[in-house]
Amino acid sequence: MVGVLGGLPQSVLSLAYLVAGVMFIQGLRDMTHPRTATRGNQISALGMFVAVAVTVLWFEILSPLVLAAALLVGGAVGAWLAVSVETTEMPQLVGLFNGFGGGASALVAGAELVDTTNGLAAGSLPVGLTATAAIAGLIGSVTFWGSLVAAGKLHGLVGDSPVSDNAGHAIKVVFLLAAVVAGLYLVVQPDVLGSSPLASWVPSYWVVVVAASVLGVFLVVPIGGADMPVVIALLNSYSGLAAATTGFVLNNTVLIVAGTLVGASGLILTVIMCESMNRSLANVLFGGLGESSESEDMEDIYEGNITETSPEEVSMLLETAGRAVIVPGYGMAVAQAQHAVAELAALLEENGVDVEFGIHPVAGRMPGHMNALLAEADVSYEKMRELEEVNPTFSQTDIVIVTGANDVVNPKANTDDSSPIAGMPVLNVSDAQTVIVNKRSLSPGFSGIPNPLFAEDNTSMLFGDAKQSMQDLLNQYKESTG
Repeated sequence: MVGVLGGLPQSVLSLAYLVAGVMFIQGLRDMTHPRTATRGNQISALGMFVAVAVTVLWFEILSPLVLAAALLVGGAVGAWLAVSVETTEMPQLVGLFNGFGGGASALVAGAELVDTTNGLAAGSLPVGLTATAAIAGLIGSVTFWGSLVAAGKLHGLVGDSPVSDNAGHAIKVVFLLAAVVAGLYLVVQPDVLGSSPLASWVPSYWVVVVAASVLGVFLVVPIGGADMPVVIALLNSYSGLAAATTGFVLNNTVLIVAGTLVGASGLILTVIMCESMNRSLANVLFGGLGESSESEDMEDIYEGNITETSPEEVSMLLETAGRAVIVPGYGMAVAQAQHAVAELAALLEENGVDVEFGIHPVAGRMPGHMNALLAEADVSYEKMRELEEVNPTFSQTDIVIVTGANDVVNPKANTDDSSPIAGMPVLNVSDAQTVIVNKRSLSPGFSGIPNPLFAEDNTSMLFGDAKQSMQDLLNQYKESTG
């Protein structure tokens, strides 16, 4: 490809890529803290703009108008999604973005093979090109289709029941082997000249893509929806690895840097998520919660032991409380109750109550889901306490309001070694003087097991939709405190 910026040296392009890479690193660093996350996102976006702009300006483009139209359409769709998608639907949007990145990598790698083949005068395709293209096609296709399935599960379009059987594993092995064999053939192919390209690399590369696509579907389909935070983080890592590999295909430095950053950070996040659930990655991918041999019937725990309460009674408890902790969960997200919860917390503070939010790492459907929802409702970051911070304080807490959370507050994790959530770090809300659990019903969480917390002496159940229940409680507290 030929530069089109006059006689400027190659160092200008390299310098622009270096600047973009530094901006990616700084943006990622800023995203590690909620207070600077917005700035980090903006810096990263600007870095990507620099990288794309200099690439478009530097290299000859077959049809600049087509490229410009594609950029405008893509930018418009991205802006529309950013504005229109609800915060509760952000996990599936992130899943789709992961998938688009993987799919783009697979397509670009294939396009580079086409371009190189058309310009090859003699001999075989370079081994470095075919090897990296095969890897990009495999990882990118797995990421694209796996991410579509993950987004479908989060959006309720794909069944949420975990499935794990020998047939499913066999299918995965077969298609993995097919993708690997086709990729190896792509690397050791015969000379391009003397035979039709259609008879050499084209079939083998698209066999890689098709086999990897089926593999991506079967990798994610058996995994329960509650494990999607881990899967989304892992697919994010895959999309970065696919992009980095495509960078080697194109010999593009900035793509290698950006992809490596995404791949590494996604893998680190995956490990953190697994540790937060006290589960191995292999157990998430090949096991799945919901397959427990738990034999204890919910009626054995709940029958005659459930205390139901009302907004009026909870309001009276709040009037005498000195410290309160609110524990949000996915039920709050689904009901869009974060604004009512935030308003209640603000009113409590106005009346001298010390209020904090206890955030479990895997509450919701993606890392930081609860933090994002509460921030949207203008809750101060200083009020959001991670599990390690808030757990020691529950014994000094007058009242805990659990809204929409279940397994992340289940004491079975600490008391029952045979439980599927045994050893999983949980919020020890039962240490508080009074616990109010707001749920629609006594239905189990993603683990499929009962929660003894609901039947404890210091726990009362506030049944109902989270948004309506919190709004009723807010109105009652306003009326009581004048």
